[in-house]
Amino acid sequence: MRKLLVNRDSTFLQPIKKLIENQKRRTLVMWTLECAEGVLPIFESKFPNDKRPREALEAAKSWAFGQIKMPVAKKAAHAAHNAATEAGDENPAARATARTMGHVVGTVHVKTHAIGVVMYALTAFVYENIQKNAEEVIAEKCDWFCNRLKYWEKNIDQVEKEWAPFLLKDTHPNKETKIISKKK
Repeated sequence: MRKLLVNRDSTFLQPIKKLIENQKRRTLVMWTLECAEGVLPIFESKFPNDKRPREALEAAKSWAFGQIKMPVAKKAAHAAHNAATEAGDENPAARATARTMGHVVGTVHVKTHAIGVVMYALTAFVYENIQKNAEEVIAEKCDWFCNRLKYWEKNIDQVEKEWAPFLLKDTHPNKETKIISKKK
């Protein structure tokens, strides 16, 4: 069961959605990789022996940096979604966290998965902090997401990794550009 507490039309997500629309895919990849590191401990604290969400995150990194191909990454994303299903309704924070990792892999493939990372991560944070006011948790995390995306927007060209060739062509709303990768 997929129980999201937010959706693409949620008012508080609109600033993030607007920021996402104007980003290079590489920017979104680095941003979602960082965001994933912030939410993954929720799953790992509840299921320390289940490595599937962590493996999905690592697969996203490896795919983005040209170390593995899509079929391997896709398999890891599906495994993370299976971990989410197995976490069940009694563990909504862990379930949402595992789905977040699947969307991180998806972001390497298609920019539109980036908002899924935010939606599932916010859901995980709210369920994990059930004693707090949900609106406060969402506002705090949305600010964090926006700040980190703005950071990556300014600093993406400082990443000293060799990107997968398909990520070197970043499509912008009105043009396509070819970016030279930096060597390791």
